[in-house]
Amino acid sequence: MALTGIQIFKLLPGTNCKKCGVPTCLAFAMNLASGKAELDSCPDVKPESREKLSAASAPPIRPVAIGYGDTAFKVGGETVQYRHEKTFYNPSVLAALIEDTLSPDEIAEKVKRYQKFQYARVGLNLRPELIMVKGGPNLAAAAKAVIDNSDFSVALYSEDPSALKAAAAVLAGKNPLIGPATAANIKDVAAVAAEAKVPVWLKAKDIDEVAVLTKALNEAGVKDLVIDSGARTPKGVLQDSIAIRRAALVGQNRDYGYGTIAFPCEITPDLGLQVAVASSLVAKYGGILVLSEFDGSLVFPLLLARLNIFTDPQRPMTVVEGIYPINNPTENSPVLVTTNFSLTYFIVSGEVEGSRVPSWLLIKDTEGLSVMTAWSAGKFSGDDVGMFVGKKSGIAEKIKHKSIIIPGYAAAILGDMEEELSGWKVLIGPREAAHLPKFLKEFKA
Repeated sequence: MALTGIQIFKLLPGTNCKKCGVPTCLAFAMNLASGKAELDSCPDVKPESREKLSAASAPPIRPVAIGYGDTAFKVGGETVQYRHEKTFYNPSVLAALIEDTLSPDEIAEKVKRYQKFQYARVGLNLRPELIMVKGGPNLAAAAKAVIDNSDFSVALYSEDPSALKAAAAVLAGKNPLIGPATAANIKDVAAVAAEAKVPVWLKAKDIDEVAVLTKALNEAGVKDLVIDSGARTPKGVLQDSIAIRRAALVGQNRDYGYGTIAFPCEITPDLGLQVAVASSLVAKYGGILVLSEFDGSLVFPLLLARLNIFTDPQRPMTVVEGIYPINNPTENSPVLVTTNFSLTYFIVSGEVEGSRVPSWLLIKDTEGLSVMTAWSAGKFSGDDVGMFVGKKSGIAEKIKHKSIIIPGYAAAILGDMEEELSGWKVLIGPREAAHLPKFLKEFKA
């Protein structure tokens, strides 16, 4: 049973040492109770208290780390049924299935092609993360071909425990997900996972058998699990995904408190329909989604859907503060500055790109507010913007002139910017982004 913040506070050291990142032990206790902090953030908890707190503060859906390097990810760890209640934290992972019947050269060609499916969006790199290698006798060789030719994390799919053991050895240090653990092989797969210290995915006949298998794996010492309910229809897999989440969060049933894995590739051979199934599971609790292959025209929309679902709804989508070169600018190109609200960025950058005028676009962090709102809130004031342009952004090292274009809606900051930016010429740009192309073509430093 979960403890209250006060109950947790009584078990903490009470030193207010700030090592956890918050000012007081009480604040940390409240964060721990609400799922906003992890117990490991406090290094001074006594062993007896840690034991009590570990069980009480454990999230209802266990977070499981999988993979390595830049493609490492977590499944589970969610604390709410609906994203507007708080937010979702661990995005659905896109995986492609590769059979071990392919030769190492064929696998290498595939994963090198898949590696190119990476897209820059609002300062983020969107990409698929996982290759699911399926087979038996050649499973280890196929897994090795994946990691030798790409940075994808790897999951293993074989009901032969000996094949899983050999492949897990090849992937030592890569933290692969192995499985499936079924009613028939659960003891042997659990032994392989315990020896290799890797997470397991289980495959049940139905949602009722899920609880039986999770209990059996827990008793065998395997705690890091991912659930496949066994459903292989669009309706069935979506219903099970929702039911598993509800059982863990609403019903507080620890037997269902794990992330999920689904196989659209085993529901239909049509890649387009697989993506349709996957998109429904991005919205409704799919942890890992395995497609038969990756295709850029279909993966990109899925990645965008995932980005939208797993962006905190209580905070605006933002762009990373910094310098954005557009159309290959030079040291004589115009410089513009605006806020980091993503919609503002996309509109302004789109018009600048459409103008074909090489330009530098400076994005200032305004906590995701638009120009007018940020100016009204004091987050796009003349002195702050001037400080950012002149001393923080680094743009002065990239240009010969000292001219900066500000949004027309922020014309009021002109005077303060001129005081902050001694020797600079501050130009007021158009109020509407649609007028930027004409303005830039007439620009003179």
